Amino acid sequence: MGVRRAVEMVLEAPSEHAQPIFTFGSLIHNPQVLKLLEEKGINVLRDIPDHGSGTVLIRAHGAPPQTEEALERAGFSVIDATCPRVIRVQTIIKKHAGKGFASIIIGDRDHPEVTGLLGYAKGKGYVVDSLKDLDGLPSFDQAIIVAQTTQNTFLFEKVKSWATHKYPHYKVFSTICDSTERRQAEVRRLADSVDAIVVVGGHTSGNTRRLVEIAKESGKPAYHVEKESDLDEALTKCQSIGITAGASTPNWVLKRIYRAIESLPITRGKSWRRFLFTLQRNLLLTSTYVALGAGSLSYACAKLQGVQHYFSNMFISILYIQSMHILNNLTGQKADRYNEPDRASFYEDHKNFLTFLAIVSGGLGLIVAYTMGLITFFILLIMSILGLSYNLRLFPVSFTGGRYKGIRDIPGSKTILIALAWGIVTAVFPAVSVSNYIDSGAVLVFLWITGMVFVRTAFFDILDMQGDQIVGKETIPIILGEKKTMRLLKSMLIISFIILLLSSIFHLTTSLGFVFLAYPVIFFIVFSSHEQGYMLPGIRLEFLVDTHFVLSGILSFAWSMATR
Repeated sequence: MGVRRAVEMVLEAPSEHAQPIFTFGSLIHNPQVLKLLEEKGINVLRDIPDHGSGTVLIRAHGAPPQTEEALERAGFSVIDATCPRVIRVQTIIKKHAGKGFASIIIGDRDHPEVTGLLGYAKGKGYVVDSLKDLDGLPSFDQAIIVAQTTQNTFLFEKVKSWATHKYPHYKVFSTICDSTERRQAEVRRLADSVDAIVVVGGHTSGNTRRLVEIAKESGKPAYHVEKESDLDEALTKCQSIGITAGASTPNWVLKRIYRAIESLPITRGKSWRRFLFTLQRNLLLTSTYVALGAGSLSYACAKLQGVQHYFSNMFISILYIQSMHILNNLTGQKADRYNEPDRASFYEDHKNFLTFLAIVSGGLGLIVAYTMGLITFFILLIMSILGLSYNLRLFPVSFTGGRYKGIRDIPGSKTILIALAWGIVTAVFPAVSVSNYIDSGAVLVFLWITGMVFVRTAFFDILDMQGDQIVGKETIPIILGEKKTMRLLKSMLIISFIILLLSSIFHLTTSLGFVFLAYPVIFFIVFSSHEQGYMLPGIRLEFLVDTHFVLSGILSFAWSMATR
């Protein structure tokens, strides 16, 4: 929480505070994040000059109060990005130091958090990292014992026992961050069920190194990695691999490591596993699988509405969705650098082919739409133009004040427009193909499809939150927050269930609607499993989510055969 808060504060600083922007010392102990901040013009201030200007953020580890005072005297505007858990320890030390207490800090002497804590002890602070060092301290009439927030929980338990038996009048405060405690306990449990453990985080991160030590104590091989290239070849021989990360490791770095480990089957000897993984990967990267899902949904919508002529609608859905998704990925490579590095490199390597494929698919879709009638053609043409202009500057500065230059700058626009586009090509086009009006059944099917695609897209936006925030995308999860967005998606699944149920009961759609009642339930289970950590973001999860759409066509065909 503290690391995420600090990173969010520094990313928001350029638009809210006087520039240039600095952090006093490294914001967090993660090289990828520090490189990212440097690319954004946010530099590290290591020494306090006599005179300065701009804004300085106190890093997540905190700093001595004298440092903040010196920065303000030099002319900087100071923003405190100290982790709230660290602030609590600072407050405890400051309060008791004012009453004459000595402060015993269990931690790493050279760690910046400990340096900051000592600044609040008024010259009566003592740092120890072992029971031997504790025994070497003098006896105090008044003393408190606190821990660095990322300290080893087992060591601190021994310290508490030592104090109880030797100096019961000392005040002991449990200041290890609860997420640190959980993380260390989880590593111990994890070691019992895997062949090896990968710990992701900066090599200078103390809490990450402690996780590695705890993992090694289990007797299982433990690997400390910062990036994908650090992964050891020995991992290819493991059947099960546990992954954890230090507190300063952002989600997008952890996800990159997970995806690299997920691709390890490619290097193994079983050809069927290599073939299956490569097929899944290529179908997803070229947007072929999601396009097949759109075609399947178009067929399902036709059957729900009792429309018999569906082949042209299926082709339009497949061609349009593939074209638009490829174009969206081609223009979204900046965010993919963090969210989907595999896709970013794939699109960089095959840019010309993918551009050609997108243009051909979009053109063929318009040709098929023209053969179906002018209404279908003009609707698809307008949708294609909107899709192509999504990243263009459309709004004059005088009209929006410079905040919204184009459609992409409108918060949440991507998720909403994708859902509406899918709803039109898969649900509206089948209705339009047989008549010039849309009945209540078609409206209900459109609402169901739009809701399901919105849920799918917003769910993937949740997985990509940190990368999107880095590049300045205002997706719905970034606007509402992860928890509120997940509640919204679950509410929409309940609404889609009710829509399908009522439309089938009152014969506004065919009885196929009863079959699809399982879909909101399955999505609900997938989301809950992801929240509990059973389904991690990667190719398998993405493939599973989109398979629901492909299955809609298979189930519709089976229902059609059964009801003849």
